[in-house]
Amino acid sequence: MTDEFIPPARPLIGEEERAAVDRVMRSGMLAQGPEVAAFEREFDQHFGLGRACVAVNSGTSGLHLGLLAAGVGPGDEVIVPSFTFAATANAVALTGATPVFADIDPASFCLSADAVATAVTERTVGIMPVHLYGHPADMGAIGAIAEQHGLQVFEDAAQAHGASLAGTPVGAFGSFAMFSLYPTKNMTSGEGGMVSVADAEVERRLRLLRNQGMERQYENEVVGFNARMTDIHAAIGRVQLTKVGGWTKQRQENAAFYDAHLQGVGTPAVADGAVHVYHQYTVRVPDDRDGFADALKDEYAVGSGRFYPVPIHRLAPFDVDADLPETARAAAEVVSLPVHPSLSQQDLERVVHAVNTLTSAGG
Repeated sequence: MTDEFIPPARPLIGEEERAAVDRVMRSGMLAQGPEVAAFEREFDQHFGLGRACVAVNSGTSGLHLGLLAAGVGPGDEVIVPSFTFAATANAVALTGATPVFADIDPASFCLSADAVATAVTERTVGIMPVHLYGHPADMGAIGAIAEQHGLQVFEDAAQAHGASLAGTPVGAFGSFAMFSLYPTKNMTSGEGGMVSVADAEVERRLRLLRNQGMERQYENEVVGFNARMTDIHAAIGRVQLTKVGGWTKQRQENAAFYDAHLQGVGTPAVADGAVHVYHQYTVRVPDDRDGFADALKDEYAVGSGRFYPVPIHRLAPFDVDADLPETARAAAEVVSLPVHPSLSQQDLERVVHAVNTLTSAGG
C-alpha cells in the first residue's frame, strides 16, 4: 500500500468556524461590522500586544496601507530583506518609495542588522524586518540602528503569530506590524490581515485608508481604498484565535522531534531569548537541494516547500544588482519540511526516515 502524501501545509477549519460563518450569514451583517471590531480587540488581547489592531482584507494591504499611514511615499527608501515573499518589497514600491535590499543573518534567515547599518542613506525613512518562518528578527540591534538614524521600524510579521523576543511579542516593536491571515499561516481568517499600530494618528489614517477615506459615511477625508475585512472572515478569525495557542505548541513539539532526530541537514537555530512559532521548519541542504526535495516527494510522498528560490531583488519588477551572499546561499539551499499541527507521530517518523535515508545516501 502506498503511503498517503504528507502535505507541506494544511489549513485547519473545523465545525466551530463553520458555525461562526453560519451565524454571520443569518445576521445579515456581512461587511465590516461587529465581528471585525471584536476580532480586532481579541487579537490584541490574545497576543498581548497592547496596541490598537486594524483588520484588513489581506496581509499585503496591511503592509501597503500601514506604510502610507506612517507617511512613507515617493522619494523615500525603506530597507527590506530580499529573502522573503515579494509582498514585502511590493508594498514599499506601491507607496512610490524604493525598497533597498539588505542581506540576511544565516542562522535566523531574518534581516541582518549589520547589513542594515551599511544600507542606510539620507533617503532612508524606515526598516522593515520580516520575522521569517516564525522566528523573530534581531529587533534590539535593528531598533538601535533606527534610533541612531531617526528611522521608523515596520514589522512584517506575516508568519510570526505568537513569536516573541526577550519577552516582547512580535508586533509590539515597530511603528506598525502586519500579521497575515492567509489560509496556510499559523492561523487564518480565510483571507485577511491584521495590523497592530503604536500611534493613534497612524491608526486613524489606516482606518481611513482601508474604508475609501471615510470614518463616517459620505464624509471622505482622504483618497482611500476598499481594503475592508468582512464579518464572515472576522468570525473565522475569532474562532481560530481560540485554537492557535494549542496549534503553536504542537508546531514547537513537532520541531523539537525533528531537532532531536534529523541527520545530515542544517536544522533551524533559535536565538537566545527568542520564541520560534515554526510557521515553517526550514533546513539547509547544501548539495542538490532541488534533487533532495524532489526525492522526498517522489520516493517518500513527503511534501516540502522551496521558499524563496528567486530573491526579490532578482525578480523582474526590481532587478537590482546587489551583492547579498547569504541571501543567494539560502535561496539555493533551504527546504521547509512539514511541521503543521495536523501531523501524526507516524507522519513525523516518516519525514525523519525519509530525510535521514536521503542524506545518508548522499541525496
